[in-house]
Amino acid sequence: MHPVLVVLCTFPDVEKAREVGTALIEAQLAACVNLLPGIESIYRWQGAVERAGEVLAVFKTTAEAWSVFEVKLKELHPYDVPEIVALRPEQVAESYARWVIEETRP
Repeated sequence: MHPVLVVLCTFPDVEKAREVGTALIEAQLAACVNLLPGIESIYRWQGAVERAGEVLAVFKTTAEAWSVFEVKLKELHPYDVPEIVALRPEQVAESYARWVIEETRP
């Protein structure tokens, strides 16, 4: 299994996504975060179908940093139930993987 994880997480706005992303980078729990504003989410919440504009954050971290990363992300996130989905890519360029590993030292 590759140690690099790609984590998807939505936020209500770019300011909050940037704030949380910066905190996780500064804490060396993620090597990089890409912010993709302008997405529309449709979901069921408390029995009703909702629609909301959101920002998708794509974090790059490691399996080693995961447990601390997840706790910190939940702590900083404004949602009651934040979307936190970690994906383990099958292939990652070795030079990029080394960089992610070097930058995520919890």
